[in-house]
Amino acid sequence: MRIGKIPVGDGAPLVLISGLNVIENEADTIEVARTIQQLAEKYDFPVVFKASFDKANRSRHDSFRGPGIDEGLRTLAAVKTETGMPILTDVHDPSQPKLAAQVADIIQVPAFLMRQTDLIAACAAAGRPVNLKKGQFIAPHDMGHAVDKLKHFGCDDVLITDRGTCFGYNNLVTDMQGLVQMRSFAPVCFDATHAVQYPGANGGSSGGDRRFVAPLARAAVAAGIDALFIEAHPDPEHAPCDGPSQISFEELDRLLAEVRAIDSALRETRAAWS
Repeated sequence: MRIGKIPVGDGAPLVLISGLNVIENEADTIEVARTIQQLAEKYDFPVVFKASFDKANRSRHDSFRGPGIDEGLRTLAAVKTETGMPILTDVHDPSQPKLAAQVADIIQVPAFLMRQTDLIAACAAAGRPVNLKKGQFIAPHDMGHAVDKLKHFGCDDVLITDRGTCFGYNNLVTDMQGLVQMRSFAPVCFDATHAVQYPGANGGSSGGDRRFVAPLARAAVAAGIDALFIEAHPDPEHAPCDGPSQISFEELDRLLAEVRAIDSALRETRAAWS
């Protein structure tokens, strides 16, 4: 599959999907996009910019959701014009994929919505690749049914993104074996940001522990994933959404250096044995 001109899977270079959890304003979003592009170029990663125009799945009614689809897509179009990066954004109901596809190069189905057939059908009809986030409640091998559903409706370009599986209350566990299993039927991306969430643990919002973003990302790359999903923020402590799970740009810089070394070593070893 391809995201814009970027090949994903089947031995293609590891792809970085990075950006903001949610759009706050246009100027800051463009600045974040430029920073991420510079870091991706520094470590030679093909990069896709991600940001949400609406965080519809919030714990509380008064949680920050973003600017909405109209202003959000205008902001993402501005990012695309300024940087040339392909765009990923998520949708939440069947009315949105066709609109999002006017700007986005790949459309994302949120984890809690990955079984919603009408939404899946609308995403397939939009004519863009689809990033299907694995539900926290689904076993890795069962994601094959979700991929088959997208293909049934006409979308053959499917990326699966894993962010862990529910374990008891307020916790997620990453199954590295599952990443390998899912690669048998689609390219796989690992979401190192949401994998460290503690859902509902902050009273009326999700908690998290950004200390574990880097270890999990390194492990997933060593397991042989096709893409790595990381959200960053200029001031994670004051991010309006999922701040505890996001990392700073300094931390992203260090992590990309480590990930580049792991991926390069893995590819060199495979080439030596082939």
